[in-house]
Amino acid sequence: MASRILKHKKFVVFTFILLAVISIFAQFTVSVNYNLTEYLPEDSPSTIAMEVMEEEFEDSIQNARVMIHDVSIQEALVFKEKLNEIDGVTNVDWLDDAIDIKMPIEMAEESTVETYYQDDTALISFTIEEEREVEVTDKIYALIGEENAMDGEAVDTAVSQKMTGSETMFAAAILIPIIILILVLSTTSWMEPVFFLTAIGISVLINLGSNIFLGEVSFITQSVAPLLQLAVSLDYAIFLLHSFQDYRKKTENPEEAMRLAMKRSFPAITASASTTFFGFIALSFMNFEIGADLGINLVKGIALSYITVIVFLPAFTVMFYKWIDKTRHKALLPSKWHIGKFVIKLRIPMLILVLLIIVPAFMAQSQTNFIFGMGELPENTRAGNDALQIEETFGEYTPVIILAPRGDLSREEQLTQELRSLENVTSTISYTDTVSTAIPPEYLEDAVTDQFFSENYSRIIINTNAGSDGEEAFQLVETIQNKTEHYYGDEAYVLGESATLYDTKVTVERDNILVNVMTVVSIAIVLLISFRSISMPVVLLLTIQASVWVNLSIPYFTGTALVFIGYLIISTVQLAATVDYGILLTEDYVQNRKKMSALEAIKKSINEKVFSIAVSASILTIVGFVLSFTSTNPIVSDIGLLLGRGALMAFILVICFLPALLLTFDKFIRKTTW
Repeated sequence: MASRILKHKKFVVFTFILLAVISIFAQFTVSVNYNLTEYLPEDSPSTIAMEVMEEEFEDSIQNARVMIHDVSIQEALVFKEKLNEIDGVTNVDWLDDAIDIKMPIEMAEESTVETYYQDDTALISFTIEEEREVEVTDKIYALIGEENAMDGEAVDTAVSQKMTGSETMFAAAILIPIIILILVLSTTSWMEPVFFLTAIGISVLINLGSNIFLGEVSFITQSVAPLLQLAVSLDYAIFLLHSFQDYRKKTENPEEAMRLAMKRSFPAITASASTTFFGFIALSFMNFEIGADLGINLVKGIALSYITVIVFLPAFTVMFYKWIDKTRHKALLPSKWHIGKFVIKLRIPMLILVLLIIVPAFMAQSQTNFIFGMGELPENTRAGNDALQIEETFGEYTPVIILAPRGDLSREEQLTQELRSLENVTSTISYTDTVSTAIPPEYLEDAVTDQFFSENYSRIIINTNAGSDGEEAFQLVETIQNKTEHYYGDEAYVLGESATLYDTKVTVERDNILVNVMTVVSIAIVLLISFRSISMPVVLLLTIQASVWVNLSIPYFTGTALVFIGYLIISTVQLAATVDYGILLTEDYVQNRKKMSALEAIKKSINEKVFSIAVSASILTIVGFVLSFTSTNPIVSDIGLLLGRGALMAFILVICFLPALLLTFDKFIRKTTW
């Protein structure tokens, strides 16, 4: 295989470059999905409810609202009409839809009025059509000016659409020079880092272009997958080129040196890629399909990186190896760091420390205060600041909608009376509230009844102030579901942002167990085959899993909320991406252990491998922290922070805790290894 690749090296290089160029153009045809609710399972209650509502009613759930200062009721009505005239805005709702404003508002229920109007400030709700969020929000901002505010799901989506592409490019612009600097410090040629990045860069471009066969990707995948693929698979290129440089010292023929390097590095690259590959596959089995979207892209990316390093990089290197030779320089940093002696002295304290914190960390990481939606945008953005202003003036506001079988107005009235008495319900809007049970709908014009009735269903809108996310909001959703079920059984539907996030919570909590078990089992099988040992997978997985638990427990101890999607993804990604550090150290230790005592073997391995592991860990750490720093999207920012912190912790535990385990259980490991 190596001989064939090198024989046709020009064809191989040309083919990969051509695929990369085609992929650059192909990626622009891939749409990006910013709506997380579309990734819920098709059989989830809120998904079914949404489909029923779209079939029965022309207008959809309101996903935006504007707050207008210093207006009278009549001026607010004029403003409402201007909003209604904007192409892409539908279902505009204000005070006149909840009460008869021809009568003095002092006679209306105070809580209902204050939901829409207080202190000469109006709050108008409406719907922005899907896939037109950016265009429509720009028009609304032009209408309301700087002094007024707008928030809602559609606004968050518009911000994400505007920022995702530019922020990814900004992150790449920061990362690539830093990665080049790290690689320059760790190599002996100015051109070697260019070879690494060319190979992995081509695989990233082909991966992005191959998404054309998927049709669309989520904004999380678009933001995270390319940089994560780069950081995780860069090691494969480093393994191969380092082996090539070693064999260049033993043979004058570059092609022969590359053939030997391919043969030598193939098992290490395959083992490293396999653990990451099978770890990422677990994400693809999530019921919440955002995991499958990211998982498929990462699995595809790892496979393409592996193929590129095994096929393209050898051919490319043999063609242009003279560039490496002409740009050689002295080693800027030593490749061996004599810290093994110091690390070994710390083995007992390190064992005790990790064993003391591992159980509390495991318990704490599942007790963190989780966010199941997008999270709040930063206050230094207009959307984040606007949302804060609206909440300070009108409080939390989340509409919940009930679709009940049409026909029994008295039963509908009983339900709405019970709902209005709930603590976090500010008002309800239904036919029985706005008109009366005494007037049959058939006697009224369609313009009046269409907002309340479809052919088969009656619609009740519940205005709540419990928010859309969190324990209080989810308890209210459960209560509304229970009361609705009491009156209508399973014939009625409950939907809205809080109901959708409640379903998200139920789905991802189930996914959490499945994904974590699949990740651990799949990586354990790869380790079992690689090391031919029963105990070695346990030792390695305990080391990396401990770093995962400690990483994910920090939000609990600091009292900060964590986006659950980030928690779920990182619990898999960190394990799959950083277990390579442990494999690299352990493989070297196993070879050294055949020739010397356990103590001497581990010292030698630490001294010789700490630099290589540090290079890999530093790249992944920096990728994570830069993602966190550059992204205004709370989900992407959380994933970045967890990834950066997790890679750093995995490095520390592999260098300090893993050697302690290998020494302590040396006899047991030898007895359980074939």
